[in-house]
Amino acid sequence: MIKSVIFDLDNTLIDFLRMKNLSCDAAVSAMIGAGLDVNKEEAMNEVSELYKQYGMEDKLVFQRLLEKLAGNVNYEILASGIVAYRRVRASFLEPYPNVSKVLYELKQKGIRIAIVSDAPRLKAWIRLVSMKINHYFDLVVTFDDTGEYKPSNKPFKVVFDKLNLNPEECLMVGDWPERDIKGAKQLGMLTCFAKYGNPKANAPEADYEINDIKELLEIVE
Repeated sequence: MIKSVIFDLDNTLIDFLRMKNLSCDAAVSAMIGAGLDVNKEEAMNEVSELYKQYGMEDKLVFQRLLEKLAGNVNYEILASGIVAYRRVRASFLEPYPNVSKVLYELKQKGIRIAIVSDAPRLKAWIRLVSMKINHYFDLVVTFDDTGEYKPSNKPFKVVFDKLNLNPEECLMVGDWPERDIKGAKQLGMLTCFAKYGNPKANAPEADYEINDIKELLEIVE
């Protein structure tokens, strides 16, 4: 019997990559408008490479971009990019369709709901509060809680300990096979691959696969 559903956050509850791409596009356009003399496509490619190198949560990406492309940091240009990035990010922070409905239905069924995310604690909570779904969760475990990323078993074990549950009573829902699915399977949890969040990937080892989060309600019945 499934007593708890544990969600990844980015690309499982929120379309994080689309948000990131739109926000970065706005930032680069604003920086060019403020005087950065570069080709936009070249700048966007460089932003992508910087995120690959320093991680998708890097706070200094636009500063690094200016250092790489202009050789120095013009703070008026930097500020223009950051303001544009934040404006678009704030307007886009919406959950995937049916997320709020599914979370509500799970709570009505008495199922404990948690998050295990590799995001920093504050950023995870900002996303949840911005999407107005923070009140659904019994527990939110982030990178700051264990200092380890999935598929490490430490973040999952925090959920088991805090909610007093056994692994076989928990269903992990995530879009990243190598982290979400692998990490949960090695502990004996049930797993569900959120295909809608990562359409190009496959997770044959997952117990379930969904193309819309509303399909989750049939699984927990």
